[in-house]
Amino acid sequence: MFHTSNLTDNSFLRQYELKVGSELATLEYSQQERKIFLTKLNIPEVLMSESFLEGFIKLVLENIIEKEISVVPTSPPVAKFIKRNRRYRKMLPVGIRI
Repeated sequence: MFHTSNLTDNSFLRQYELKVGSELATLEYSQQERKIFLTKLNIPEVLMSESFLEGFIKLVLENIIEKEISVVPTSPPVAKFIKRNRRYRKMLPVGIRI
């Protein structure tokens, strides 16, 4: 659907960004030590679909895997995605269950 190369980690604004045409989807985060808290998902109405949502979250999680840090999903859509996709549960810090 879209490529990892289109995903940007905007550390100044503390958000992952995915530009699709003139639209920008973002996933805000805060990072503390070896954990990243995924806090707020912003997807333009025109892009909103289950497949886009899941694809975007997957791209972000794949990027985080490369950084070897834990994920704390405080955004409900991200928590729901991790709950449904067992392979990403290993990214949760010890003691965090979804």
